[in-house]
Formats: sequence, C-alpha cells, structure tokens
Amino acid sequence: MAVTAAMVKELRERTGAGMMDCKKALGETNGDLDAAIEFLRVKGMAGADKKAGRVAAEGVIAIAISDDKKKAAIVEVNCETDFVAKGDEFKAFADEIAQLILNNGYTSNEELEKLTLASGKTLDETRRALVAKIGENMQVRRVEIVESANGEIGSYQHGEKIGVVVAMDSGNDTLVRDVAMHVAATKPQAISSADVDPAVLEKERNVLTEQAKESGKPMEIIEKMIDGRIRKFLEEITLLGQPFIKDPDQTIEKLLKAQSATVTRFVRLEVGEGIEKEVLNFADEVAAAAAAAKG
Repeated sequence: MAVTAAMVKELRERTGAGMMDCKKALGETNGDLDAAIEFLRVKGMAGADKKAGRVAAEGVIAIAISDDKKKAAIVEVNCETDFVAKGDEFKAFADEIAQLILNNGYTSNEELEKLTLASGKTLDETRRALVAKIGENMQVRRVEIVESANGEIGSYQHGEKIGVVVAMDSGNDTLVRDVAMHVAATKPQAISSADVDPAVLEKERNVLTEQAKESGKPMEIIEKMIDGRIRKFLEEITLLGQPFIKDPDQTIEKLLKAQSATVTRFVRLEVGEGIEKEVLNFADEVAAAAAAAKG
C-alpha cells in the first residue's frame, strides 16, 4: 500500500513521532496504522534503552502540594541538555510526575514507572515515548515526600533548577515561603546544631585543629580557638543559626521565635547536584539536541 501524506499526518498526530519515523513505520507495516503505532512504540522503547546510559545532568525540580498543605512531593527529573529542560513538554512531564507521587506515594522508581498518568499510559511508557520523540535520556533521579501533621507545608522555586519544601508548625503562608526562599539561597545542611551529622562535625574539627596547631600556641589555647570556630561553623551551616536573608540583623531562630513557629523539616533539591557534567555552550547544546532528534 502506498503511504500518503494524510496517513503520515494522522500517525504523527496520534504518536507525536517525527515525520520520517512515521513514514518509515507505515512503510514497514504496509500502511496499517495500528501496526505502525506499535512499531513506533517498540522502536521508542529500544531507543530509550539505548540512551539510558547517557549522562542526564540537566532537568527541572517539580513540586506538588496537597490542598490542605499537609503533604508535598518534590522530585528531580533529568534530561541531557538545558535546551530540552526549558521545553514546556518536559516541564509538564515533570509536574505530572510530582503530582503522581503526591497522590500515590513513593517506594522505588520501578514501582513509580508502573503507575498510570492522566493519558492512560504508564509513566515508563510516557517517558520512553518522550525519549524517542525528543532524543535525550530522561530519568527520575531523586524523590522526597514531606508531611506535616500539625502544621503546614510551603515551597519556593528559583526558576526550575532549585526547589525547596519546608514543613512548619504554627507558621503562616508568608513565613513558610520566606524560610523556603532563605533555604534556597543559603543551602543549610541541617535545621539545628543537634541535627548535624557527627561525621561532618568531626571532620571540620580535625581540619581546624591542624590549622590551629600551625600557630604554635599552647594546646589549651588551641582548644578554645577550636570551640569558637566550631560554633561559628555551626551557625553557618544550620538553618537556625543563619542570618535571615531579608533581614541579616536577625537569625532564622529569632525570626521563628518571634512568631512562635518551628521548622520541622526542609528539603532542598538542585538540578544536577553531585553529577559530573560536560560543559557545553548554548550553541553546542542546540546542535546536540538537533543531532539527537535525528537519531
């Protein structure tokens, strides 16, 4: 059967695949539209599997919060280039994943991929189809669920690259958003000094001790110096010890006490943290995206 432009157009509308892929699929299936759809689906899955090993260090942070502000899901969804990350289709995909996690919970990526999206397709089927269409590896990298039984949850996003969720008791919408904005800017490691990982504290103490020994001062003086520097270190890395970005004259601890509020948990995710990525300029990203789309 001859493949017509109308057949190619209909297949493109139903699958979102490229024109040449649609033409090839129809040719391989003798013009059978349903068979061509299955051909593209299988081809897309194979293509997605081939791209799965490629570094995906760009992407977005998506956040979904329940209507009662008692529960939130925050997720990092990665792709290969910033060019794709800025696309509406990719961002909508990430937003739908966050909502899916909020509604269903999270145990593993394997279980998440089996869940069904609004389209009626599973997350894995949708991801593979998007990989086939856009030509980049896409993965759900990190997921966090935050709950607040006695307070409320707020969030702040700095573009699509940084997202923060804060759970707070006895606060209000403005305060919880201000604290979330502060966390986005300052990257605290813990809420208070009591929450700091002892290994982190011990490592810092050892470094400071070695530095102080070079001063030649007596050990009892060195120990006092170390204690003071550790206190300063804890102020810098803990949320409560940091000066509030909107009013550096008061700490977050004083800000919260003034409103009888307590932060019970925060999560800050930034796209690509801990991933070694190749540095490309924008022109190279566009060229890479165009080349990937062809192949």
